[in-house]
Amino acid sequence: QPCFESTSDYLNLRLNHTMQTIGKSLKEALVCAHSEDRLTVGVYESAKIMTEDPDSVSFCVLAMDEEFECDIALQIHFTLIQSFCFDNDISIVRVGDMQRLAEIVGDKADQLEDTHCILITNPADGSWEDPALEKLHLFCEESRRLNDWVPEIHLPER
Repeated sequence: QPCFESTSDYLNLRLNHTMQTIGKSLKEALVCAHSEDRLTVGVYESAKIMTEDPDSVSFCVLAMDEEFECDIALQIHFTLIQSFCFDNDISIVRVGDMQRLAEIVGDKADQLEDTHCILITNPADGSWEDPALEKLHLFCEESRRLNDWVPEIHLPER
């Protein structure tokens, strides 16, 4: 049992471990959904799914990096997507590394614009459980309880 100088040292270590675990869970959920063809990639494609079949959406990932921070149109889309997720009880997170996200979901590097929004949809037959996705839902629920409505998750390195 390591010795900590203060309670905050211990809490920081626990938080760091939790964030690493959540990042790994997000990667696992994305890889699983990708292999089962349950990913929707792209802001417009995601908006279309949310409008046509909101009950099919299980999880939403918004990705932003410094290059796109000043894109007002994208910020408006993000605001609308976030509102939609809140209204429909869809868990939502932010990711800051679009390059890493694109690698995980299998997009080519030149199609990074398309990874600003990624949806994980439920399987058609409804008979499925994904432990990684369940961890993410619990994390989002806890974050909302702490008034962090769109928590940021850091994806693990390769």
